Amino acid sequence: MTDTSHPTATMPNFLIVGATKSGTTSIYRYLQQHPQIFLPPNVKETNFFAYENQEVAFKYWGPPPTTTLNAIRDLPTYQSLFASSEAQQATAVGEVSPYYLYNQQAPHRIHHYLPHAKLMAILRHPADRAYSNYLHLIRDGREPYQDFAQALAAEPQRMAEGWAWDYYYRDMGYYAGQLRRYYDLFTAVQIRIFTFEAFTDQPATILQDMFRFLGVDDTFQPDTSFRDNVSGYPKNRALQRFIDQPNIAKPLIRKLIPEKWRQKIATRLRRQNLHKPTLDPVLRAELTAGYRVDIEALATLTGQDFSIWLSS
Repeated sequence: MTDTSHPTATMPNFLIVGATKSGTTSIYRYLQQHPQIFLPPNVKETNFFAYENQEVAFKYWGPPPTTTLNAIRDLPTYQSLFASSEAQQATAVGEVSPYYLYNQQAPHRIHHYLPHAKLMAILRHPADRAYSNYLHLIRDGREPYQDFAQALAAEPQRMAEGWAWDYYYRDMGYYAGQLRRYYDLFTAVQIRIFTFEAFTDQPATILQDMFRFLGVDDTFQPDTSFRDNVSGYPKNRALQRFIDQPNIAKPLIRKLIPEKWRQKIATRLRRQNLHKPTLDPVLRAELTAGYRVDIEALATLTGQDFSIWLSS
């Protein structure tokens, strides 16, 4: 870690640290709409606190994981994201990098630079999160196994071989140990835990709670009519590549169509082009049983009730 004498105004005062495939992209879009909140535009996942001063060299299959390989790894570049006049005038300045929850070094780096930051995590039923994670890689052409059970069986070998964290479907769902690293370093009042299920059922209520936690106007109502970054099996792979991968047409599209409408159009096209089969209930039950001890530990750690995950 690098020490800095730069003013704290060039750094965020809140972070959303996880979890992957738990609605963080949609929440990023919704929080961006609030006039008192600043999030770096077009940079949802900086991954700075996961990869500061590190080379990123994971194994993967198919197209490269852009959010990982494009991670910001030096402090000046990271600080430049928060140096605009919009950031300086905002009450809440933050970023959303869901890999921070899983990464072992991120809590220590965050505490080094931002010891007083407010931290939020959105957690999802770990079996459903794992399956959504798998479908995300299927969508992007990054998972060779067309059967989820086979991909799960390959996970231990992939972890041993140093594959990207995206492929750790089961392991990334053990939230208690991941969160404990944050509770060991930060006070409990700095940390807020939400669930994907509650956010899906009552997005306005959860966002209002987030606004209160961040100290901004909680009467503001963002447009939540769209959900971003959905996953599934593509019906048309060429269309999916056009939507999600870089191509020569996208710079022109950015000039012609405002970002808000680009997001809505892309979300609509994804939903129309993706087929999302239901997770096999037997496999879901087996995964949930394996998470039972961790879910109970998570409840003890946070003081929140996650028993619905064990009964649903």
